[in-house]
Amino acid sequence: MPSGKIRWFDAKKGYGFITSDDGEDVFLPKTALPAGISKLRKGAKVEFSRIDSRRGPQAMDLVVVGPAPSVVKATRPKADDMAVIVEDLIKLLDSAGNSLRRHRYPSTKESHKLATMLRAVADNFDVQD
Repeated sequence: MPSGKIRWFDAKKGYGFITSDDGEDVFLPKTALPAGISKLRKGAKVEFSRIDSRRGPQAMDLVVVGPAPSVVKATRPKADDMAVIVEDLIKLLDSAGNSLRRHRYPSTKESHKLATMLRAVADNFDVQD
């Protein structure tokens, strides 16, 4: 049974394509999906039976072998590393808050440090502006 990965699949259009292990593109109609599955993620590993139609190779009887790898999980920093960053950020924000309570704004250097640290945390936690 040939295998490959989902190149793309659009549930609204009702079709997509598989890149087989030998590098060939195979048409994937919605009717080839197993019962209960209506959409597939790009990169999901699949096995399928292949037929040759007038328009080229077509997949039938699709079996999902494994889910697509998560890009977010692969690039996410370790929790221990983030704990140190968050603790440093809390200390910086606390000192800035105390200065503001005494009616003093943070210096330019401290402000730049705060902004840099906030941007680093926002980038690592997928916070958007």
